[in-house]
Amino acid sequence: MTDSVSSQHARQRAEADVVSPHLPSGYTAEPIATNPATGNASPSPSDPTSPPEPQDSLSLQGGDIHREIFKIGARAKLGQRAATFSAPNIRRTSTFQPRNHIPASEQRAPGGFRRQFVQQQRRLNIATAPVTRDFVSFLALYGSFAGEDLGESEDDSVAPSEDEEDAQPTESRPLLGRRKSTRRPIRPGDAGMTKSFFTLLKAFIGTGIMFLPKAFNNGGILFSSITLITVSLLSALSFHLLLQCRRRHGGGYGELGAAIGGRRLRALILASITLSQIGFVCSGMIFVAQNLQSFLNAVTPGSNFVLDTKGLIAIQLAVLIPLALIRDISRLGPAALLADIFIFIGLFYIWYYDISTLATSGIHPTVQLFNPNAFTLTIGSAIFTFEGIGLILPIQSSMAEPNKFPRLLYIVMVIITIIFTSVGALCYATFGDKTRVEIISNYPQTSKLVNSVQFLYSMAVLVGTPVQLFPATRIIETTMFGDRASGKRSWATKWKKNAFRTSITVLCGLISIAGASDLDKFVALIGAFACVPLVYIYPAFLHLKGVARSPWVKAGDVVLCVIGLVAMVYSTSVTLSTWIRA
Repeated sequence: MTDSVSSQHARQRAEADVVSPHLPSGYTAEPIATNPATGNASPSPSDPTSPPEPQDSLSLQGGDIHREIFKIGARAKLGQRAATFSAPNIRRTSTFQPRNHIPASEQRAPGGFRRQFVQQQRRLNIATAPVTRDFVSFLALYGSFAGEDLGESEDDSVAPSEDEEDAQPTESRPLLGRRKSTRRPIRPGDAGMTKSFFTLLKAFIGTGIMFLPKAFNNGGILFSSITLITVSLLSALSFHLLLQCRRRHGGGYGELGAAIGGRRLRALILASITLSQIGFVCSGMIFVAQNLQSFLNAVTPGSNFVLDTKGLIAIQLAVLIPLALIRDISRLGPAALLADIFIFIGLFYIWYYDISTLATSGIHPTVQLFNPNAFTLTIGSAIFTFEGIGLILPIQSSMAEPNKFPRLLYIVMVIITIIFTSVGALCYATFGDKTRVEIISNYPQTSKLVNSVQFLYSMAVLVGTPVQLFPATRIIETTMFGDRASGKRSWATKWKKNAFRTSITVLCGLISIAGASDLDKFVALIGAFACVPLVYIYPAFLHLKGVARSPWVKAGDVVLCVIGLVAMVYSTSVTLSTWIRA
């Protein structure tokens, strides 16, 4: 240990000998240096022959820029033991001044005012960052949904147009052109375990949990509980396979498809993501409309004018279309924060009411262990609820220690399985065959608390809808206009994009109106047709082609692919036939 420290000190001395002849004399980065602005730079009057004390290199022009160069010599002059400690802070602060405050005399030195401003901004950021940064960073994950770069390129750093490239050079033309890449720079992750834990919870807990009580009614309390646990285990396995593919090949979900299976597989994966996100948006719009209708019936009893579900879906478009035009998804941060708060308020009330009712009245007499008439709808709804695969890769990328993500993911999967199963089983045990799709409508409609929860939960789903729609919009938009088309320099491009976003939002509204009559069947169809490939088929296929080497591992991937394919075909066909007969 002593030899290594000695060799390190010798190396520092050698570096200092090389650098010192090129630096101005009388300046240093040592802690004993003085600043002429403080008035202590002159030599002591008692010894006029003594050389002047070295001055702080920060007093030079551009002192912040070349500070590290002066530190090379300062480190070499420290003792071997002292070099392991940071230099003391020579600035003395007043009792009434904030920490790290720079006196006015030092601010008058070159670069002093800038240093004071930077330190002041750092203190302000530390005071204001905790809440805003957390939710904005969560929304930023949707900008890289499934690991894809879906961020809007609306700045001036986009690639130059063809006219600019072909133009003859002039005196006003810059020597270096602007960068041609429209992708955002990749930032290293800085999220800790706690932040990533809550981000994963928010990624999985959404509108799907409200459809579980009706799913338990369709399948029976025992069959539905087993189905949820099975889906949870298979989903965790698929997430594990996808993470292994990412560890081997890198990139996002679509990029993995391109690297392992080619461009067609990438297009297929992105198409499934788009279809599933549009399905989530449509189911959310139906859920909001039905809950608002129950809310209006409760707060306006005897009124002859009550909007139906189709009218309420049309009214939602007036709110969703302006929100869909927002380019920067982080601006939806306050809406996402309110949505999360309202969702958890609704969950806590459901737990409280169900447990208290079951404690006093017992299980509803119509509860079945297995319902042979509509159990297939439970499978699609369960898969719909666990569909959080789009945020798995972005959350891992945001972590400071990505290697700890698999263990954290399994812990979260256990927790959300308990939450999902408890909500579905408790609600079905409380209301039996009277369980509705919009479960909050089962609670006493004369209670002001129930009315408040019903309204707030509807608003939570409504303001969260643009966030769900953003990945689908960006995927289709990039395919149509290209990833370099920016509306900042072209009004035509901007209004074409606005028209497209308006059209896709209206299309979601029309699909919602068509599926509003049977929301539980609509949710099961989305889960079976759109979510099964994303969660079970694609990860197993990617692992089979790009990672698996052992025959047993390959056989397991094939089995999972077959299970996913059979589940998709069977559940989709049965759900459609049930819907048609109904």
